[in-house]
Amino acid sequence: MDIVVKSRHCEVSERFRDHVEEKLSRLEKHDHRIMRVDVEIDMENNPRLRERAVRVELTAFSKGPVIRAEAAAEDKLGALDMAVDRMATQMRRAADRKKVHRGRRTPVSVAQALADADVPLNGTSAATATEEPAERQVGPLTVTGEGPLVVREKTHAAAPMTLAQALYEMELVGHDFFLFVDQDNAQPSVVYRRKGYDYGVISLDVG
Repeated sequence: MDIVVKSRHCEVSERFRDHVEEKLSRLEKHDHRIMRVDVEIDMENNPRLRERAVRVELTAFSKGPVIRAEAAAEDKLGALDMAVDRMATQMRRAADRKKVHRGRRTPVSVAQALADADVPLNGTSAATATEEPAERQVGPLTVTGEGPLVVREKTHAAAPMTLAQALYEMELVGHDFFLFVDQDNAQPSVVYRRKGYDYGVISLDVG
């Protein structure tokens, strides 16, 4: 795994570079396909931002999707540790999604589950074939028949922000998209990650 360390507004010692290589080498146990990790360290000169004086951005390139993580702290070591922990968390989640459970935890196919329950594949039995499908309320939706079993609703309080702030928040949480209210035009907008370093923005014209 290649490690490229870049810095802005600060100098990076060889001792710190060695520490970076030691910390990042642990990521290979979560994703052995990593080919290169770019480390960018930025020093903030504003004394009012002392608690976030150093920002570390990590970008991992592998045979899979690009993974990014970043963190800010008072010093380089603290920011690096936080960024590495966030990247490790993302890699663990990605690995968990790819796992195939075997043995007693092997997923049962839909066809097998219906056969075990003695239900025809069309989802109806002889007793219910002539009955009208029932309607029920699931959250804000009126569902006919079985329909979706779970509708999850979330409401978040959000202050308007700039596109730059939305990009920073998206990278901070490690998601591929971020919903926000654009400070310039008060439109609900979504910034999302595209291939490589590109980003996209979708806005709604509520008129």
